[in-house]
Amino acid sequence: MKKVHFFLLLCFLFLGNQNLFAQEPKKIIIEYSDFFDVNQIEIPDAALLTGNVRIIHDGVRMFCNKAYYFQKENYVKAFGDVRMIQGDTLFMNSKYAEYNGNVKQAYATGNVVMRSPEMTLATDTLNFDRKTQQASYNTYGTITNKDNVLKSKSGKYYANEKKFQFLTAVTITNPKYVVKSNHLDYYNNSGHSYLFGPSTITSKENFIYTEKGFYDSKKNIGHFLRKSYIKYNDRRIEGDSLFYNRNTEFASATNNVKITDTINKGIIKGHYAELYKKKDSMFVTKRAVAINLVDKDSVYIHGKKLLITGKPNERIVRAFNNARIFKKDMSGKCDSIHSSQITNITQLIGKPILWNFENQMTGDVMHLIGNDFTQKLDSLKVLNNAFIISKDSLGTGFNQVKGQNLYGKFRDNKLYEADIIKNTEVIYFMRNDAKELIGINKNVSSRINMTLDGNQIDSMTFFTNIDGDIYPEKDLPENARKLRGFIWREDERIKTKDDIFPPEENEMNDKIIKNSKAELAKENVPMKVRKETLDYDKNNPTPKPVVK
Repeated sequence: MKKVHFFLLLCFLFLGNQNLFAQEPKKIIIEYSDFFDVNQIEIPDAALLTGNVRIIHDGVRMFCNKAYYFQKENYVKAFGDVRMIQGDTLFMNSKYAEYNGNVKQAYATGNVVMRSPEMTLATDTLNFDRKTQQASYNTYGTITNKDNVLKSKSGKYYANEKKFQFLTAVTITNPKYVVKSNHLDYYNNSGHSYLFGPSTITSKENFIYTEKGFYDSKKNIGHFLRKSYIKYNDRRIEGDSLFYNRNTEFASATNNVKITDTINKGIIKGHYAELYKKKDSMFVTKRAVAINLVDKDSVYIHGKKLLITGKPNERIVRAFNNARIFKKDMSGKCDSIHSSQITNITQLIGKPILWNFENQMTGDVMHLIGNDFTQKLDSLKVLNNAFIISKDSLGTGFNQVKGQNLYGKFRDNKLYEADIIKNTEVIYFMRNDAKELIGINKNVSSRINMTLDGNQIDSMTFFTNIDGDIYPEKDLPENARKLRGFIWREDERIKTKDDIFPPEENEMNDKIIKNSKAELAKENVPMKVRKETLDYDKNNPTPKPVVK
């Protein structure tokens, strides 16, 4: 038992001594100097080395013209053309430097240049910790690599990770763009930048703002979060999450997407969008809606999917799968919508139905035609199986006009005249000036011209092959007061801009907004704004469309 205790004691003492030896710092070695002098009066406890001084310490080599060597403190002060070399990966030049061998820390000042195979850092004063392989500066620095020039007021360099961290006034200059931020992490090998707080990326093509983002300077792609947007000359893209590829000029946005058309004064919203700048096209889905300003009123076009193509002033909007349209005096729905700025025609295709004040219109295809000069709604075409219905102003009956095609004219967005041609049929409740019912007109003809006043039928003129009569109310039974194909669809009518969305899309919208607010509340991003960061936006404000 005593032998075992003695053995354990020896092991403990041996290991303890090993730890003590391991923790003892290595001494600085003076490899060469032209002259060596000791002057305790002028430089107490230090040796003066001059001429071709070479110093070695634990993997680092130092060269200078003159040095003070404090042997007891294991410390060196170097002057004149100072060079420090760490292996074959890190090189530093300066006018003056200090090195502490006990803690393996270096301090350099005077035209400091730190180099690695991938980059060059130039500053006035630099601290370098060899234990952690971290360098830091607070005297404005410039980092140059193959792709970029980075400038900042202060920064840190993590040699092992090849990472820079900037916390004050950083600018990255690339031949294609300029990045500005107050907090940026940059990885030299990969060219990856992580931006925190208000940051901008400015180029000839666009302007990007973000308060939390990522950018790959080698692949020219970025991902941006938190209050981010991309601004072109003709549009601004916003969303909770933005992806951007500079090479292909492709961008996508997810959740709370808003695209502002600054030329045509329109807005497109949804929860997912793809934009192809070179092709002048965009695709929007998930509660997608296009909002355009027409005659001081907003027109809303919705579809499960929206496709917008064409150059400014030549835009074409396509909405498909349960498409809907709304403005305060008109609404409708159909299978798909095609709206062109070039022709000023909006087509409702596939089982279209349109409500204009108290008039319900249906047909196989509808064309809403705008006036090229006033931009107001000018006319309407209903092609094949045209059917217009309005409720009798006082009774329970319905005024009805039916034919193959309908051609209508608008004044102040109200239908004031319509021609119905080929195989026309009419049921019309006739009233005198006292609003008394004088009979029900039921007939057929080849063509009808109809005028309206205050959205009520004012007169009807029948042409060619007229056959029918005016019946007293009691002589025309209820089942004869509706034309074949009559369906009153008032319960489907879109009465507000929110009615254009089906219930499932509203539920999805509520969930996305709730989750977005929760995510935003979790964020803790530095919000100190660098003044010049926002100058571009201040000098190039986005026109605000008037949306009612």
